[in-house]
Amino acid sequence: MSIKSVAAKLFAKIIYKKTLAWASNPVVTQQKVFQNLMHQAIATEFGKDHNFATIKTFEDFAKQVPIRDYEALKPYVDKVVNGASDILWKGKPLYFAKTSGTTSGAKYIPLTKESMPTHIEAARNAILNYIHETGNANFVNGKMIFLQGSPILEEKNGIQLGRLSGIVAHFVPKYLQKNRMPSWETNCIEDWETKVDAIVGETINENMTVISGIPSWVQMYFEKLQKEKNKPVGDIFKNFNLFIYGGVNYEPYRAKFENLIGRKVDSIELFPASEGFFAYQDSQKDKGMLLLLNGGIFYEFVKSEEFFTENPRRYTIGEVELGVNYVLIISTNAGLWAYNIGDTVQFTSLKPYRIIVSGRIKHFISAFGEHVIGKEVEYALKEAMENTEIRVNEFTVAPQISPSSGLPYHEWLIEFENEPSNLDDFALQIDHAMRKQNTYYDDLIVGNVLRTLVITKVQKNGFQEYMKSIGKLGGQNKIPRLSNDRKIADLLKRD
Repeated sequence: MSIKSVAAKLFAKIIYKKTLAWASNPVVTQQKVFQNLMHQAIATEFGKDHNFATIKTFEDFAKQVPIRDYEALKPYVDKVVNGASDILWKGKPLYFAKTSGTTSGAKYIPLTKESMPTHIEAARNAILNYIHETGNANFVNGKMIFLQGSPILEEKNGIQLGRLSGIVAHFVPKYLQKNRMPSWETNCIEDWETKVDAIVGETINENMTVISGIPSWVQMYFEKLQKEKNKPVGDIFKNFNLFIYGGVNYEPYRAKFENLIGRKVDSIELFPASEGFFAYQDSQKDKGMLLLLNGGIFYEFVKSEEFFTENPRRYTIGEVELGVNYVLIISTNAGLWAYNIGDTVQFTSLKPYRIIVSGRIKHFISAFGEHVIGKEVEYALKEAMENTEIRVNEFTVAPQISPSSGLPYHEWLIEFENEPSNLDDFALQIDHAMRKQNTYYDDLIVGNVLRTLVITKVQKNGFQEYMKSIGKLGGQNKIPRLSNDRKIADLLKRD
């Protein structure tokens, strides 16, 4: 065993004990975070506007600080972007993470000197928890690849901005620099297809042990490797045994990945976002990701079915229940206050607090009152694929409200790698799995309001071509699993 492996195991033990300390005292941990946030921001413009000086309890905070999304917080963000200090957080941010907005163009999410370390430490701690649980540390001696956005940054009023993954690339610890791939020059390539080709060229003869990225784009990398060498990725990289991912659920891709790799590998799920690093998978045995309660983020939870009502109840960590779909609300040491990030979560454990990402509050289908969420469609597809040779590259679901004939239905647009011999039977299996999970959907089928879902096959690379056509190929971009309209579906069918 190498010195690096031994050191990694010792460090992993230290981090595990520190994690256990705060995870064992969740309510106290969150209360400390809350009090610190209030104290640090009391003199900011936002703090003065919302009377932070008078806030003593969470109940005070909930009364004085309404839930906001980016559009509602934008007047404050604009002042920060224009160079003002002490607006949302003390001083000025170190960076802006620039992301795509829906109605306001680009979104600028502040990253401060207090918030930035959490993005780095959380990813590191996820790996260290894996080492502590499994005892596997040999991979630290090999090469590691992180498929991410370009690290080239712009500047706006003295503050650098770029994609979060590109900003994080500037903070890779020195002890990982020699192991990390691709090269800086390759990482700076903007065109995704050109970049992946260059990454293949750089890594194909290396001892790759860890590969990380959003599954849909790692799949593209694997397919190019396999085409180049005409053998499974696991044979090209014989010591590759750990896949780290985030952004989307891995399960719909798992069968395809195991086929591309040629064997099973361990995986670690992360839940990072520009707004904060929220959770990581801390166990290979237990379902869900450990919610990071000590990382400068105070969490609130609103039941998704109540979210669009007037004054929905806001729950704190000690009040949540297992299996309930909650909208995740955050207040952070980057100056986001009662901020709706748009994700929904469900708790899989309360000791410690572990979550799964169940979908997006704006990504659902409820054209007929069924309120189907992302977790349900992903699970239904997984169940239908189990114990078969069927493999799916990508999929999305949309309602068909006005079919040319017959009852309305949910249309599943699927790009198959290995398609079923009988598409109608496969559709029935997915439909059955959906009806077991969602009683509203089942009632609509039984009541002849909807008919069984319909599968439309998407041509090979159809989703990649769609993402390319809208300028979102690669990086942190991903296909929505669900839409309540037909914008994506109609574009995919047109192609």
